[in-house]
Amino acid sequence: MKVLIVGGVAGGASAAARLRRQSEDAKIILFEKGEYISYANCGLPYYIGGTIREKERLIVTTPQLLRDRFRIDVRTKSEVVKIDREKKMVTVQNHADGTTYEESYDKLILSPGAQPKRPPLPGIDSEGIFTLRTVPDTYRIDEYIRETKAKSAVVVGAGFIGVEMAENLKKRGLDVTIVEFLDQAIASLDPEMAAILHRHLRENGVRLLFGTGVQGFEKAGNLKVKLTGDKEICADLVLLSIGVAPDSRLAKDAGLELGVGGSIKVSDTLQTSDPDIYAVGDAVCVRQLVTGGDTLIPLAGPANRQGRLAGENVLGRTEKDSGVQGSSILKVFEMTAASTGMNEKQLKAQKIPYQKTYIHPADHATYYPDSSQMSMKLLFAPDGKILGAQAVGFDGVDKRMDVLATALRLGGTVYDLEKLELCYAPPYSSAKDPVNMLGFTAANILRGDVKVFHFDEVDALDREKISLVDVRTPVEMQMGTIEGAIGIPLDVLRDRMQELPKEKPVYLFCQVGLRGYVAARILMQNGYDVKNLSGGYKTYITAKGDREQPTGTDCIGCKKEAAEPVKSACCQDVKMIEVDACGLQCPGPIMKVSEGIKSIRDGECLQVRATDPAFASDIRVWCERTGNLLLGVEREGNAYLVKIQKGAVAPAIPAQSGNDKSMIVFSGDLDKAIAALIIANGAASMGRKVTMFFTFWGLNILRKNERVSVKKNFIEKMFGRMMPRGSEKLGLSRMNMLGMGPKMIRSVMKSKNVTSLEDLLRSAIDSGVRIVACQMSMDIMGIKPEELIDGVEIAGVATFLGSAEQSDTNLFI
Repeated sequence: MKVLIVGGVAGGASAAARLRRQSEDAKIILFEKGEYISYANCGLPYYIGGTIREKERLIVTTPQLLRDRFRIDVRTKSEVVKIDREKKMVTVQNHADGTTYEESYDKLILSPGAQPKRPPLPGIDSEGIFTLRTVPDTYRIDEYIRETKAKSAVVVGAGFIGVEMAENLKKRGLDVTIVEFLDQAIASLDPEMAAILHRHLRENGVRLLFGTGVQGFEKAGNLKVKLTGDKEICADLVLLSIGVAPDSRLAKDAGLELGVGGSIKVSDTLQTSDPDIYAVGDAVCVRQLVTGGDTLIPLAGPANRQGRLAGENVLGRTEKDSGVQGSSILKVFEMTAASTGMNEKQLKAQKIPYQKTYIHPADHATYYPDSSQMSMKLLFAPDGKILGAQAVGFDGVDKRMDVLATALRLGGTVYDLEKLELCYAPPYSSAKDPVNMLGFTAANILRGDVKVFHFDEVDALDREKISLVDVRTPVEMQMGTIEGAIGIPLDVLRDRMQELPKEKPVYLFCQVGLRGYVAARILMQNGYDVKNLSGGYKTYITAKGDREQPTGTDCIGCKKEAAEPVKSACCQDVKMIEVDACGLQCPGPIMKVSEGIKSIRDGECLQVRATDPAFASDIRVWCERTGNLLLGVEREGNAYLVKIQKGAVAPAIPAQSGNDKSMIVFSGDLDKAIAALIIANGAASMGRKVTMFFTFWGLNILRKNERVSVKKNFIEKMFGRMMPRGSEKLGLSRMNMLGMGPKMIRSVMKSKNVTSLEDLLRSAIDSGVRIVACQMSMDIMGIKPEELIDGVEIAGVATFLGSAEQSDTNLFI
């Protein structure tokens, strides 16, 4: 049998080698119009960036190797320009000597690949405008940068090659701008997952112009790239990376049936409409594994497998291609992004029912050094079948996505993910692997253990008809919360759930979703209608923050993005304390910073290492709010290195300035004291600054319950005996009943798990509520400072008036 193969690289070379392993008798001729038959096209950007240094490393297989080892007749610089199906003959043009000849075949395998898209824009043929698809393309770009000493580049398109080239051009020393017509990079990811990469690209100095099209080019010294909106940007080099189109010209001219996007239509055995002609690789349409529909997925892995199948089937086998799921992975500086199966945009477009869940786990046990956080998304059908998955992070992303891709390929469900027994040791994973955690959270949704809502539903929630509750700590809430949220930390939720009316649905959120789930289970079992924010505040603020980034045209001409790392200033002349927060997830790093700052004096410095991806942005906000100077934020591998000088600047006026709360607590009644402290704790949990000014009878709330030996005159002693000593002796404003009423109230509160007055007071002090005792009232009533509980400030009316001027709420109780 005589088999001709048109095109090398992944599909054609694989077909040739497999065919020879199946038959020593077959005559095999491989035609390649270029010089190289098998090269690492996925590695081409890394040669330009300098990671791959030797040219020969780009060559996977040489023609001579195929000739010597496999006895394959390899003909490079030989382009098949015509197929005569009736005569079973191809016409070949020899580019080495310009001759043309014909070659017969019994079977024909087409592997022509795809061509980079190059739209007919004005000036597109100007010098300095490139595409990257082949080894010669790589050499031309490399030589152009060296010869012209290029300093800047515009990458048109934010797909895989575009983003990889942006990274490598940046590493090469060029100032890089990505121009993308869509509103995100890497279309296989959903926008909220791509947003993590956007932040990382900006941190590494890559300028992103989304929602921006290219209208043409002009060569005037350097290149002018003309953009939509009558804007333009200058560069020394332009790389076009706007996708590829199937190279089906040969098949079309031969009358073969074409499929989606002009690709070559093939059967599940890779036969074309002509049973003697097979086709593989980027030129063919494939069956999407999840939907069963035709699609284009130009990836190296599927092309290699298709070549192997075609090499078997031309000999009479009927091995079938089971479909392509589109598993892909991408390195972006220190981060990795990967996906498999369908994304949410595709599921919506095809109206396939689905649910989703988000998690933000550590890549390995957090107590083992250098763990880092990843973000993961799982899409699944109502019956639990896995439809797709996405992950972004620094380490461990590849192996988790490979597990998920395998589960999807085998028709697995979220319940299978729960049961997977994966390798565990602290340096590599956790006892509950992130893949298991995806299964747990998804199964919880399907079983009804928790109802969820998502980041893209938050802004549309009617705050009047629901209770939106932030169950994070006050420190976390200080860094930002969702507008209109009530702050009730998880650990006091059982004591404060009475603040939430049961007639309103409760929408909970925490940082990543786990504490929200625990809170949801508490409230659900107490009769509340509850939903938890999947992926938590982290997913919400990442997506929202990315939407609020400057548009493309706003950024033109900027030297650096605002999020680019600040270079560290020197702290060599002052005391420096080092803090290791690696492996901790929010709020862990910020809590470590807060503890560290408290341990040093004003003017001294703190150096913090953390691996939480959100830490770089969080620490900026924290320093602004607390009056500490951020000296630098730099990257060291997958960690951030941050330097802070204590108390070096005035605190910025917080976002809620003018929303402070002030109260005069005049009454000494138990019920009124409880009401006042519930309000104070609620306001403090929302990040509000609260001042409580205790005067006259309200001072008794602050008195210690035990007797304190202090020197008093007769009148002061009389006052002391007539007034209740401390909060435990307070009476009710109504139904006091000679002291029986307060005992009954306290008993009922305890049985209903309502926080006691004493605990409310301690919680308020711990949350930063300013507890002020009126000096004048103390003097009149003979109350001494020693008689007051710890944490009370003694001041006059001017202190209260100062806080009242900054408040939007002033209460007299």
